[in-house]
Amino acid sequence: MDSGVVVSSSSPPSHEGIRKARAAIRLLLVLVVFGGCVLLYVMMPTNTYKQIWQPRIRAKTNSSTYFGSQGASLLVFTFPIMFIALMGCVYLHLGKKMNDYTISCDGKTKRLSVWKQPMLVKGPLGIVSGIELTFFIMFIALLIWSFSTYLTNGFQKITPQSAAKSHEKVWEVKLESASLRLGLVGNICLALLFFPVARGSSILPLFGLTSEASIKYHIWLGHIAMVLFTAHGIGYIIYWAVTDQISEMIKWAKNDVSNIAGEIALLSGLAMWVTTIPRIRRKMFELFFYTHYLYILFMVFYIFHVGVSYAGLMLPGFFLFVVDRYLRFLQSGKRAPLVSARFLPDESFELNFAKSPALKYNPTSVLFINVPSISKLQWHPFTVTSNSNLETDKISVVIKGEGSWTRKLYQVLSSPSTSDRIEAAVEGPYGPAATHFLRHDSLVLVSGGSGITPFISIIRELIFMSTAYQCKLPKVTLICAFKHSSDLTMLDLILPMSSTTPYDMSNLQIQIEAYVTRDTQPKEDSMNLRAIWFKPLENDEPVSAILGANQWLWLGLIIASSFMMFLILIGIITRYYIYPIDHNSNKIFSFPLRALLNMLAICISIAATASAVVLWNKRSNAKELKQVQHMEASSPSRGSEVYNTERELESLPQQSLLQATNVHYGQRPDLKRILLECKGSNIGVLASGPKKMRHEVATFCSSDLAENMHFESISFSW
Repeated sequence: MDSGVVVSSSSPPSHEGIRKARAAIRLLLVLVVFGGCVLLYVMMPTNTYKQIWQPRIRAKTNSSTYFGSQGASLLVFTFPIMFIALMGCVYLHLGKKMNDYTISCDGKTKRLSVWKQPMLVKGPLGIVSGIELTFFIMFIALLIWSFSTYLTNGFQKITPQSAAKSHEKVWEVKLESASLRLGLVGNICLALLFFPVARGSSILPLFGLTSEASIKYHIWLGHIAMVLFTAHGIGYIIYWAVTDQISEMIKWAKNDVSNIAGEIALLSGLAMWVTTIPRIRRKMFELFFYTHYLYILFMVFYIFHVGVSYAGLMLPGFFLFVVDRYLRFLQSGKRAPLVSARFLPDESFELNFAKSPALKYNPTSVLFINVPSISKLQWHPFTVTSNSNLETDKISVVIKGEGSWTRKLYQVLSSPSTSDRIEAAVEGPYGPAATHFLRHDSLVLVSGGSGITPFISIIRELIFMSTAYQCKLPKVTLICAFKHSSDLTMLDLILPMSSTTPYDMSNLQIQIEAYVTRDTQPKEDSMNLRAIWFKPLENDEPVSAILGANQWLWLGLIIASSFMMFLILIGIITRYYIYPIDHNSNKIFSFPLRALLNMLAICISIAATASAVVLWNKRSNAKELKQVQHMEASSPSRGSEVYNTERELESLPQQSLLQATNVHYGQRPDLKRILLECKGSNIGVLASGPKKMRHEVATFCSSDLAENMHFESISFSW
């Protein structure tokens, strides 16, 4: 959540008006529209909805010759979410105008921070805050309520007499009814499944979330959905087996539910589900990664299975995900100019890409990188360490060679036989909508190993603010643990290698406590850095926001125009193709064909509108391409590698950083003691690194000893 307090003592009238407009939008979307959607989900299983609400809605919408039977689902389930997404774009665009002024939080945010404290630390859900636990319990309650209400209402209609008419036993009819209801409840999970994985979502920031932090919600929803869908499928298979209807398994109905389509969707889901087992995902990441592309097969056959009318329940989440995915596809098609690389000991390295000066991002943002020479399909996320204000023409990430992909990349970069050019593509950066960590009086940053990378971006942001604004900034204590003394070179990355904006650290209070756990003394021979430069090409384009500086307004335009285009296409198809067959003949239009036409209409609408907007922005920003061509003259070539780069001790910022650093050899940080010694009324504690370390910090922050501490975990384990 953004903080809502400006740097200066008084807000400009324009910013006060923007703040009120954002508050009104948020109130409308979160309480009114979102609250209405929740009420709708609560009422769906009841007889009130089925016997009163639904018939009235269908009477007004299904009689339409343009939308037919899917008109009700579009109105009830799809339109409200699309409206939230559209207004969320307006909310975020207004927020960008205030972001430069955002420093600390107001009283409401401080009160909410109590609910953000860890409530559960160890367990299958990981570190869970009070807000997350509350919503999780409410969601489970919704699923239980829906299933129990569906069963109660369904079983009331099952009697020995009704079962005898179908030549079945009562328990067999109840099994079929329960299996159907399990699928209906699973659809609730599916309706929410794609929201957390839309990286450029305009909905997640309304709830103070980022796509990276929301991955765990996607995991939770995926597990619950697959349990319900698997039980749904097994229940029907048992029912068909005991009633001698096993042939139903291969039924592909043209005017009803297609069973075989549901089975294909279920098998695709099971393949994805199995590879999410932590041991498989970590040891065979490529298998996990490639198997997850089966979501396309899953969704296509799911829609064939349930039909377009009922698929309206999950349409908005999937529609917005497809918009986001297509924009990522367009961005990834451009080659990202890799300007230079800095090599650290132990196969760690920093990559520096040229970027457009107009590209702005907040600390802890994430950049996805693909290197076709290693894998054409694999994309890996890395925390951005550079600052868009200090380094206007460069975006940097730090990578530690811990997996097979990163080790291969290290070998490619460091190999003398490698040409002057490394092909790469990027997606992003994606990050928080505002600098939320500035709301604290002091910051305690606890990291282990490469977990220091998000904190580098935070410290650089504070360095910029200490230079640009005359304001009080939080005191920073960085506690970092490394295995070997050579890893201390990670601290050299805190200050940018070259900055286009002069900076001053005199106003920043920072203390660094570095712990080397496996070495008892420094090894100076491995403390040097090595840098190489790459030759740019004329057709290189700097990394830039795919939708330009006004990305949220353009995204809102894409969402609105693509959805309207989809409605127009479906209206035309229904009125002049489907409607004549349904109403002027004895035939019923094929359900699978209608589903296919809807899916094609979605793809065409999104591709046409998004491509047009991206092309417009590309032409308007064509001047930015020239800056890459000038890098060759100002940058050394790859052949002139710089070895043994020494620290610039004469640099005042470097001296200040060295003086603020204490190195402890042969010991681990006593986190409990260190946190107890921290003084202040509002302390932000951020932990990034190994799970055990994050759990230790979270356990302390959730205890009575840390009433003034507000915990946040940064995890890379998805």
